[in-house]
Amino acid sequence: MPRRTIPEPHAAKVGERLRALRLERGLSLGDVADAAKFSKGHLSSIEHGLAAITVPTIFRIAHALGLSPLYLLTFPEDDEWARAAELFRKMPAREVAKVRRELAKRR
Repeated sequence: MPRRTIPEPHAAKVGERLRALRLERGLSLGDVADAAKFSKGHLSSIEHGLAAITVPTIFRIAHALGLSPLYLLTFPEDDEWARAAELFRKMPAREVAKVRRELAKRR
């Protein structure tokens, strides 16, 4: 598929999220591209919303960032569910497990 010349809005939103998560971790474009087995140019196109994003692409990038794919598709500014997911993302794993157990008790 040829590279777009105008960003696709949904792909651009995912690309912005990807870039923010990458920078938060202090990773370069090259670091993530190498780990995901993409060229830097292709990853840059993804970040700018100019490349098509497939499910395998999401998984490869998430793995390279050390995250669940969920977090590439969660936009905290959009809704309460996404804000809650963002809080979980920033918690230590032990704390997440504790909160999950507590929530399960309330069901």
